[in-house]
Amino acid sequence: MNQTLEVAFLGVSDVDVSKDFYTRAGFNPDHDSVVHEGLRFVQMTPPGSGCSIAFGEGITEVVPGGAHLMLCADDITAARQHLLDAGFDVSEVDVQPWGHFVYFSDPDGNRWNVQYLPHRHTND
Repeated sequence: MNQTLEVAFLGVSDVDVSKDFYTRAGFNPDHDSVVHEGLRFVQMTPPGSGCSIAFGEGITEVVPGGAHLMLCADDITAARQHLLDAGFDVSEVDVQPWGHFVYFSDPDGNRWNVQYLPHRHTND
């Protein structure tokens, strides 16, 4: 049996601000639907990812700022530069023996790590 993680839910305080933020981060806006008053579903996917994020109105009880998620990149410098170019407050590259990381948060304080694992790319 195979199982895949497809969607992680985020709590956000302003759906449109969050959608703009994640679009600037390079996420694809896959779906944005108002089902009825009080129920709006937005799904966005990072480039190359099989897992999306979802947020909206009336779809989760996760509090805004309560998520901590990780992206994986094959070039941490390029990933950081993309975020800087989009106007985000992003950390310097944190080099650890097991991986390299940069950190940023969305407008609600949902925290993100971008991870690069050098051992995955030794033959690149």
